[in-house]
Amino acid sequence: QVQLVESGGGLVQAGGSLRLSCAASERTFSTSVMAWFRQAPGKEREFVAAISRSGDTYYADSVKGRFSISRDNANTVDVQMNSLKPEDTAIYYCAKMRSGSVFLASSYEYWGQGTQVTVSS
Repeated sequence: QVQLVESGGGLVQAGGSLRLSCAASERTFSTSVMAWFRQAPGKEREFVAAISRSGDTYYADSVKGRFSISRDNANTVDVQMNSLKPEDTAIYYCAKMRSGSVFLASSYEYWGQGTQVTVSS
């Protein structure tokens, strides 16, 4: 059983930056697609960003140019979030893929507990 633990969330003003980090309980990132999703109150969980085993990156249109996903080592994947907007407010989840499309939550088998990001206007 892989455990994923997110950190780095918090309260920030619009235009500010945050860096979220996801740590795994075992060396898993180098062999799996890893992603970040988010869920705002009353909304469905949505894709934010993903990074493949070869380092290819994928972004939701809403965060493209503002967020950057990276894999620091075999156990950590981060997302740097710049120019934050109030609509970025959500709980952010790290996930490890099982198979399928990188953009779909159903493709991922392991999830972290989430970290809250709140962007004030």
